[in-house]
Amino acid sequence: MADQEMNRGIAGTTGSRPAGFAAGSPDAIPGDPYVIRYPGIVAVADEQGTVIELVEFFDCIGGAMWSRHHYPRSPVVRSARNVGSSMRYVLSPGRTDLDLQGSKFPAGICGAEVDDREIAISYIGIGGGGVGASGCRSFAGGVLRCQNDPCGGGRQAGSTIWLPRRQRVLIGVDDTDTPEEGATWTLAHNIARTVEDEDCRYLSHTIVQLYPVAYRTKNCVSIVCEFATSEPHRLITRFRNLLEKYTLSDDTGMAAFTGFDPSLLLPFGWMVKKGEVRRDLLPGSGQGQLDLVLEGRGIIGAVAAIPFYTRFEEALSLWTGPD
Repeated sequence: MADQEMNRGIAGTTGSRPAGFAAGSPDAIPGDPYVIRYPGIVAVADEQGTVIELVEFFDCIGGAMWSRHHYPRSPVVRSARNVGSSMRYVLSPGRTDLDLQGSKFPAGICGAEVDDREIAISYIGIGGGGVGASGCRSFAGGVLRCQNDPCGGGRQAGSTIWLPRRQRVLIGVDDTDTPEEGATWTLAHNIARTVEDEDCRYLSHTIVQLYPVAYRTKNCVSIVCEFATSEPHRLITRFRNLLEKYTLSDDTGMAAFTGFDPSLLLPFGWMVKKGEVRRDLLPGSGQGQLDLVLEGRGIIGAVAAIPFYTRFEEALSLWTGPD
């Protein structure tokens, strides 16, 4: 497998393309017509480096769903799920030889490695699966460097990509609007987009339905925005500064969780979805680190939103009492 950081071509296609693919033609496909470049690939790891979540932002949903169908057959892959325009794979570090077979098991993730600064992911496939494993992922946004094989036709091909090792940061927000103006869900999203840069990738936005307390604006929801970042403190500070600048409420709450898995906060989250909760029941730091950043009345909803990130059905459910 050769290091091909600058070579984006796909072997076997140059010199045999139809005239319509000629450079300069008004009907030409930009770039290589046999490669679909992933817009971005991001990886986060837990503190111990024992589990990785690989987040692949895709341009072609068919290819992404095909990968989701086949990749979980690898022993490296614990689970796979679709979240909006991304596919997420939870991985165990290690390497394995995959017994690839056409149609039955044509591609997979064959390796995942973590060190202090980087995460390396190895893919392999045959036929079109090799194109996805090599050409399509090697030059995705967010890739630091890659090693890849020539791909195309029926051959076997693979690649290893190196990504920055990032941490998950979940920022919960509640109570930024008034009965006359504003909306927390839009403000949180726009702030999240604004703070996104090379060191911080905005991954998801989840609206969380809370118990309709008497002092709500109208719908009683809070928001959790998910990020992958190498600089958690900088991200949280920038988000806070913009939230303080644009909020319309004196009761705004903002909480930030830095860590791989916020599930220890789920019991509190469900309490706030099922009824009015006193402030003194707010949890302390769990697995990872929970920071109460802005401690207005909305802090209860802000913390409650965090464990529901990307759990959209549960997040949006409205408690109507026990069955």
